[in-house]
Amino acid sequence: MTVIDRISELGLNLPPVAKPVAAYVPTVRTGNLVVVSGQLPFRDGELHATGPVPETSLETAQECARLCVLNGLAALQAEIGDLARLKRVVRVGCFVNSAPGFTDQPKVANGASELLQEIFGERGRHARAAVGSVSLPLGATVEIEFLFEVE
Repeated sequence: MTVIDRISELGLNLPPVAKPVAAYVPTVRTGNLVVVSGQLPFRDGELHATGPVPETSLETAQECARLCVLNGLAALQAEIGDLARLKRVVRVGCFVNSAPGFTDQPKVANGASELLQEIFGERGRHARAAVGSVSLPLGATVEIEFLFEVE
């Protein structure tokens, strides 16, 4: 089964690669590592949710994290041509637009971490940071950056 088949089996699909919202590139490859710039939870060209958690529900924020993964994988695929070349998800950096006192950023990031493991199995297990922020670009609820090892 291909990675795309596995994503489809989960009822998901990769979107077109999101265009950068500022002065950066979507990916940088150095050797066998690919850094994917912070991805926002775009679905059909629109942000799935904006605003801080918990004003935006934990469940919605977790769905945003899953969308960030799909956008990140689309950027990775554009860089390497075939997601079968992914050897390992190395690191995920999850930034959560957080209201004062909100401390469940790791639960939001689990939306991303669990999806990566559903798609890639053991190769999807990774190191991670889950960080609260007072705001994110375009008011997004979640932004996630990735580090992948590829062939």
